[in-house]
Amino acid sequence: MSEINSFNSRGTLEVAGSEYEIYRLNSVQGSESLPFSLKVLLENLLRTEDGANITKDHIQALGSWDADADPSTEIQYTPARVVMQDFTGVPCIVDLATMREAVKDLGGDPSKVNPLSPAELVIDHSVIADSFGTPESFEKNVELEYQRNGERYQFLRWGQTAFDDFKVVPPGTGIVHQVNIEYLAKTIYTREVEVNGKSVLRAYPDTCVGTDSHTTMVNGLGVLGWGVGGIEAEAAMLGQPVSMLIPRVVGFKLTGQIPSGATATDVVLTITEMLRKHGVVGKFVEFYGEGVASVPLANRATIGNMSPEFGSTAAMFPIDDVTVDYLRLTGRSEDHLALVEAYAKEQGLWHDPSTEIKYSEYLELDLSTVVPSIAGPKRPQDRIALTHAKTQFARDLRNYVSDDDESELESFPASDSPTHAANSRPHKPTTVTMDDGSSFEIDHGAVTIAAITSCTNTSNPSVMIAAALVAKKAVDKGLDRKPWVKTTLAPGSQVVTNYYDKSGLTPYLEKLGFNLVGYGCTTCIGNSGPLPEEISKAVNEADLAATAVLSGNRNFEGRINPDVKMNYLASPPLVIAYALAGTMDFDFESEPLGTDTDGQPVFLRDIWPTPEEVQKTIDETIDQAMFSHDYADVFTGDDRWRSLSTPEGDTFEWADESTYVRKPPYFDGMSVEPAPVEDISQARVLAKLGDSVTTDHISPAGSFKADTPAGKYLLENGVERKDFNSYGSRRGNHEVMIRGTFANIRLQNQLLNNVQGGFTRDFTLDGAPQTTIYDAAQNYQAAGIPLVVLGGKEYGSGSSRDWAAKGTALLGVKAVITESYERIHRSNLIGMGVLPLQFPLGESAGSLGLDGTETFDISGVTALNEGTTPKIVKVRATKEGGDVVEFDAVVRIDTPGEADYYRNGGILQYVLRSLTK
Repeated sequence: MSEINSFNSRGTLEVAGSEYEIYRLNSVQGSESLPFSLKVLLENLLRTEDGANITKDHIQALGSWDADADPSTEIQYTPARVVMQDFTGVPCIVDLATMREAVKDLGGDPSKVNPLSPAELVIDHSVIADSFGTPESFEKNVELEYQRNGERYQFLRWGQTAFDDFKVVPPGTGIVHQVNIEYLAKTIYTREVEVNGKSVLRAYPDTCVGTDSHTTMVNGLGVLGWGVGGIEAEAAMLGQPVSMLIPRVVGFKLTGQIPSGATATDVVLTITEMLRKHGVVGKFVEFYGEGVASVPLANRATIGNMSPEFGSTAAMFPIDDVTVDYLRLTGRSEDHLALVEAYAKEQGLWHDPSTEIKYSEYLELDLSTVVPSIAGPKRPQDRIALTHAKTQFARDLRNYVSDDDESELESFPASDSPTHAANSRPHKPTTVTMDDGSSFEIDHGAVTIAAITSCTNTSNPSVMIAAALVAKKAVDKGLDRKPWVKTTLAPGSQVVTNYYDKSGLTPYLEKLGFNLVGYGCTTCIGNSGPLPEEISKAVNEADLAATAVLSGNRNFEGRINPDVKMNYLASPPLVIAYALAGTMDFDFESEPLGTDTDGQPVFLRDIWPTPEEVQKTIDETIDQAMFSHDYADVFTGDDRWRSLSTPEGDTFEWADESTYVRKPPYFDGMSVEPAPVEDISQARVLAKLGDSVTTDHISPAGSFKADTPAGKYLLENGVERKDFNSYGSRRGNHEVMIRGTFANIRLQNQLLNNVQGGFTRDFTLDGAPQTTIYDAAQNYQAAGIPLVVLGGKEYGSGSSRDWAAKGTALLGVKAVITESYERIHRSNLIGMGVLPLQFPLGESAGSLGLDGTETFDISGVTALNEGTTPKIVKVRATKEGGDVVEFDAVVRIDTPGEADYYRNGGILQYVLRSLTK
């Protein structure tokens, strides 16, 4: 532990009879006017100052932060802990297990490979909503989950015993981010440390990085944290700080109150639209003003959760009475609450609206102006006022159907407003006959999935209770969901089930088919499970533009379900409403949901609860004992978990026949010293992509079919189609994941005309025929030809998927050239040894006349061998006819730390060599 204390900031704080060592912020000039989030970073630097990676100059630079300046100063941030979900956590532990063997091979001590920062993994991404709409659905889905994931779960149980400071929350408990705010997060962290040979109790702000982009949900609790790739998380666990530039901070002022009829979901969709339009990629967002005190903690968490959707690194709320009240409600001890309040007030971290804080940019939202909204059909920031939803759907539908569908004129009232303009939409009425003999007709826009899912909303009692009250009122009036709607309820913790049961609202949800399907992410991450066979067949044969409505945070193309083209985000009560309506072609204001028992029309307004009704139910139902009981043995698990046989030993015994967990090739043939960096010569384009290509387009996600490279691999290894599971569940097997990289069914590779999916041209073959991206990459690697990917704006936006970078690297891609990147993916590419480049400002592949058939030479990269990072490199693209396009590409290696990772071939290789030395 470092003894450097340049600012004499180390001192003590006494709280409730206990003494804590702290690092006082007021020792640094200028700290009092810093944004809340930067104060947390400042404390982090004071506490970890070592004179090398963190110096006095770094601390002074943060204390004298210029709100108007562009980020230029690199700092090393050391999070207090790492949180993971199992999709991304399994490959982390796979890599740590592999590193133990590699360290031994290089002559080092494998026992050194242990998390040096506490790591917690919540198994929440593996449950699939196969069964729905029955009282047995939860039990059936859990049973299937264990059947599919037994190998992975055994491996994680081994990891929990083999690695120090690593805990696993078993399946069926909750979603990582909801478990984080309800149990794991501390707001103020404490840890025993050795100082001058003596053990002291140190207190400091709780901070974390997580292997899921929605780690930012914890920002609502005053905890600074954000999503990183799995490779960055592994490095953090192994004691490597996170390199970052001191960011710009956007101040977002909140005023007013949410009006009756609007929900926290509507607020967050409004904020998402505002901030995405403003532009906050790479920045911190911080909420301030008198209105903050009136924002409930659950609403703060909902807003923080959506930070990746508006693009910011974090979306912070300060600590105040609301924070402490929530910590008390969720079962934290009174002694800890006293520490949180005393520490925050001592350090100037307690919210005080009268304190003048400097921000880089300013926005403001009057909450009273928020209206009920949805977002879609493919991006979270595309907010639609509910009153405009029907007309906007008609417009958007044109992008998803063929021109020969019958078109009828919809009768909208004439008006100058575009939302009421006459509009036409295609129709293709299709009859579905079910096994029981019942039949019905569906059309474009049919809501085939209505899912109350995702910690974004299931952590928020106000919207969850509102949904249940909508269900009760609907049932009381004799309404029912439409028969073609797959309805699912997947809360983020068992607390939700308990307050539903206690309030007596569970039977009403179940009457509408919203039975519990599992405690996990389900629909939000593509684990929606299959549609009923008859409906799936009708949708595909008629090529219908089916829709899904979910209370999640992601609705990217191809994400939710392979049969569904259009996806909409909505509040839980609106999910219920759309299940009743059965179609997106619906105006809740003018069209009834059905008729009551007296034959009278029932509108949404007739079954929508008042805020007073919702609050009364919350007050009568939810208490501290509920949280304390449900989290009392959170790491124990059920009988299934406890009965799993657990391998033993410091190193893992890899099973050659396993199709879930395999030893990856990252360290094969690795030397103690890194080989010199080389320029890239005679590279071919694997894919030429457009704007807003997300990590969902790049990384394997969701289900896959038997005729895909991944499907063929499993069939060849004796896995039946019914046992394929999802890409996410097989993240511990690089063979599956490589085959699924760039395999999204909606990917548009511009090397091909009018072809969607994971296909490209293979220039190693005569005529450069169409083939799968995986097969082409294998041919290129066999021929010794490096690869590049060309992209547009916002390349790699979306979840912090480590496999978007891992798969890219393992396919043989040496460089990616785009117009701009989202933060996490650019960093992950470097972490896997892939060079991120940008076209010159204002230029693109199109403006330069590049069509992807060229051969690329990239020179100037070797400057990295001299310890410097070039700002630009020369790119020479030679066309098939001999014409040459030359341009200077901007090197997006932004920090010296990233340069070290690239020189070593990746972050894991850098850490491994550091451990060996």
